[in-house]
Amino acid sequence: MGELDTREWLLTNGLGSFASGTVCDAHTRTYHGWLVAALDPPGQRTLLLSRIDATLELPGRRFDLGTNFWMSGAIAPSGYQLLQSFQLEPVPTWVWGQADWQLSRQIILPHGLLPPEQNLDPPSFRNQVLIRYRYQGEEPAIVKLRPLVGDRNFHHQQQEDPNLNFSQLIEPHRVLIQALRPDWVGTPWQLCWSHGTYQPNGVWYWSYRYTEETKRGLGDCEDLYSPGYLTVELQPEETLTLAASVCLPDTIQSAVQLDSQTFERTIQAKYYRLDHHFKELYQDAIATSKEKAALWRQLLHAGDQFIAYRASISGPTVIAGYHWFNDWGRDTLIALPGLALATRRFSLARGLLETFGHYCADGLIPNAFPDAGARPFYNSIDAALWWIETLGLYLEATQDWDFLAKQYPIVRRIYKAFVAGTIHNIQVDAFDNLVSWEAPGVALTWMDAVIDGQPVTPRQGKAIEINALWYSALCWAHQWAERLRQVSTADSVSLTNQAKRYAQQAEQVKASLQKFWNPHQGYLYDVIEPTDRPDPQIRPNAVIALSLYHCGFPEHQGRRVLQVARDRLLTPYGLRSLSPTDRDYIGRYEGNLWQRDCAYHRGTVWSWLIGPFVRSWRRFYEAEPLPFSWEPLLEHFQQQACLGSISEIFDGDSPHQPQGAIAQAWSVAELIRHWDEIQR
Repeated sequence: MGELDTREWLLTNGLGSFASGTVCDAHTRTYHGWLVAALDPPGQRTLLLSRIDATLELPGRRFDLGTNFWMSGAIAPSGYQLLQSFQLEPVPTWVWGQADWQLSRQIILPHGLLPPEQNLDPPSFRNQVLIRYRYQGEEPAIVKLRPLVGDRNFHHQQQEDPNLNFSQLIEPHRVLIQALRPDWVGTPWQLCWSHGTYQPNGVWYWSYRYTEETKRGLGDCEDLYSPGYLTVELQPEETLTLAASVCLPDTIQSAVQLDSQTFERTIQAKYYRLDHHFKELYQDAIATSKEKAALWRQLLHAGDQFIAYRASISGPTVIAGYHWFNDWGRDTLIALPGLALATRRFSLARGLLETFGHYCADGLIPNAFPDAGARPFYNSIDAALWWIETLGLYLEATQDWDFLAKQYPIVRRIYKAFVAGTIHNIQVDAFDNLVSWEAPGVALTWMDAVIDGQPVTPRQGKAIEINALWYSALCWAHQWAERLRQVSTADSVSLTNQAKRYAQQAEQVKASLQKFWNPHQGYLYDVIEPTDRPDPQIRPNAVIALSLYHCGFPEHQGRRVLQVARDRLLTPYGLRSLSPTDRDYIGRYEGNLWQRDCAYHRGTVWSWLIGPFVRSWRRFYEAEPLPFSWEPLLEHFQQQACLGSISEIFDGDSPHQPQGAIAQAWSVAELIRHWDEIQR
């Protein structure tokens, strides 16, 4: 390739664990590594195996194939200059070589959630990465592989410490490794190989530099330890397979048995699992062009990367984004229609809704789950309303009325809590029936950046998308009470009264939504503050309000809002979070943490918002084409940033560079949800 290609790749295993790096093979982030294991899925993510540097030796010649950035400014070795190709499918594959030799490397993470042996048994977990090398050449070659390891939280860097040691237990085809300090014992794991000779040779490598962290104003220097190296002679066309695996608690498990077919069987298992989920969707795409079918398959696989198992709730969840995000209620519920409904994974959708509904407290749905034994975080005003909206979409797709009967009491609890008032001073205003909140120092809407205890965009009072969600929730509740009344004899009177109350209140809220209409701008006020002052900033929350299943705004207002959003907010990658004409607008998401948080919702483009824009446009401009092309976003998906995924955010200013997390669940979910539009 001859150049440093720092585009990224990502593999996940359904537990929150991941492997990630760059095309050129240099690690540019603290989060890059080949085995970042979620030890308490999907939490406690720990970097164990950072990478393996390879050297290939032929008679009279030696080639160092690694590429590393150093704090000195050096790039060494410069293996990227020997890199001939990289491809993402079916697994990340690098090929280094010259005219008379080639060495390829492939990496895969087996799915980590193993089925229980018996129905009553809890599931077991597998945190493992497989690496396969294949040599092609005119004569045998010697390959030396030096693993670089750590044992640290995936947010932090490791530094050499005289009190930090790595113990080794060496056997013919594996080495057991465990980090140790006088007051701490690390995670036991093993590195196994199909053949070769291992030589212990502990050495620290100091001052790796992570250039992306430098740009973000964060710690960017790390020391990695190498316990030894593996030497193997490879004949032409011969392969070598390695497996790095977390050992089971309180056991010294046997070595992973590796042979020439182990890697192929793992690839087959991966695609068998994906085919099980998406077989019908693949068949639907066959009628289209090969290029469209391949893109659809890639999108489905990208969406699957975010589905994970949470041990603390014994159920499914959704990782909001990689590398650094956890699973969040709001993100999960917004992403669910794309990840689970559009893909016909209805049991997954039901499981997600059931889990979040189970943890409803004070009328709120958790915005985040901690590890086992701790109370969930109820720091969101809209997660409960998104839960009702998403439940409605699920029921429309499945007609699963038995599930409605089970979940309806939770709908009632949410309704009663909002009407009576709950934490954070969330309550329905008795005068206009709009939802309001007031809690200094917290940010309860999706615009939730906080600096030094102060929200960047407070949005206290009556927010437009919150009240649009409230209106839609009342419409859903009326519809469901009517349906349940028809099949219930015992509660028919109560359900009749509830349905009437919901319908009356929905009409009152619909009328009160007109308070948000700003005739001077032809747009919706973003917030009506506790002082009753309306905030006229042009933000995408108005578009969210128009996109819900039940919309409380008339056609002439919806059309004008979309015209303004098209002209001020729409970009090829999503919607800006603030109009560029606003004095608070920040066009680039860059600098240190404080600077980036300031820009997060002050102009930064959010790609997930392309979905609400499309749904709103189709509602109010049904016969007219979308006023943008999908091509830039699809090119980003296939060729930029993280290959095969969608970034969290983009700069508000052209050329809209991708920023933030390299793979975001709701960003990918909206493309899946609107695949039919993309095909047009």
